[in-house]
Amino acid sequence: MIKLQSPERAEQATPGAELSEREAAIVRLIALGYSIKQIAARLNVSIKTVETYKTRAMEKMDVRDRVGLVRFAIRSGWMTEEANPA
Repeated sequence: MIKLQSPERAEQATPGAELSEREAAIVRLIALGYSIKQIAARLNVSIKTVETYKTRAMEKMDVRDRVGLVRFAIRSGWMTEEANPA
């Protein structure tokens, strides 16, 4: 879960630092508009696996929908193909 921090600590924190690499990659791809099926094919995993990572990421970020994921990705600077590690 993303926690509020003092301004000094917030500047030092890395956005998404609590997400695993795979969770972050899936959040990026969702924010870029890829469907769950497209993400599964791109990462060579099952649709259920993508759903699981998405759910875990959403719980950690305390968001309830795709819009929340996109907002998080924008704040984190993840909205470019070049920023995508996958």
